[in-house]
Amino acid sequence: MKILIVGDVVGRPGRKAFKKYTKELREKNNIDVVIVNGENSAAGKGVSRKSLDELYAGGADIVTSGNHIWDKREVYEVIDTDPYLVRPANYPEGAPGKGWCLYPFKAKNLAVINMSGRAFMPEMDCPFQKIEDVLSEIGDKADIKILDFHAETTSEKMAMGFYLDGRVQVVVGTHTHIQTADERILPEGTAYITDLGMVGPWNSVLGVKSDIIIKKFTTCMPARFDLADGPAVYSAIVVEIDDASNKPVGVERILIKE
Repeated sequence: MKILIVGDVVGRPGRKAFKKYTKELREKNNIDVVIVNGENSAAGKGVSRKSLDELYAGGADIVTSGNHIWDKREVYEVIDTDPYLVRPANYPEGAPGKGWCLYPFKAKNLAVINMSGRAFMPEMDCPFQKIEDVLSEIGDKADIKILDFHAETTSEKMAMGFYLDGRVQVVVGTHTHIQTADERILPEGTAYITDLGMVGPWNSVLGVKSDIIIKKFTTCMPARFDLADGPAVYSAIVVEIDDASNKPVGVERILIKE
């Protein structure tokens, strides 16, 4: 089985690039399942029914998210009903939506889990404690377990990778929009990358027009974050899972720059 896991899609430019390159990669690499982080897919912040539908139409099977999941009010219309949209599992009890989903593919069941970090992020329940609850809840329902850990610091994401090494098949980091070059299979067999990167405008600061961000840094004044345009970048990894053992046997980093 080959799984394509795609970084944060940013607004309309990101949705356009996602549709274009996901189709090409799916055909070229014989991809079976596509997972994408969509928390910035609606105008750069949040998820809407329209952006979600475009991701599915563009090739997504499961959509993960992060701290921007609530930024568009429309998400409340879909968060409890869409079977393959997940939000961080370590939101406190009572938050809408779900922190993991079960996706069937042929004879396999994939559990896709979403979790948020706490370093330089909104206050959440402890992700290390919460993942234990989630794994107990999943039990033997899933053959393959994949975590999107939406976190700011490389240290927290790497700690999670080693914490789960050998207990889940894949741990990927998201949130920073900058792809790291440390894709590998950890000592106990978990495929890992600290951050997938983003799908969005390449000549930008994390998808936003660079002059806006420069002005914000130099003046310390609030600014409206308008998305950049122009050529896109597409960031992802392809993880190959052995069908007999359900263990990762390969991880390949994808970085397409227009």
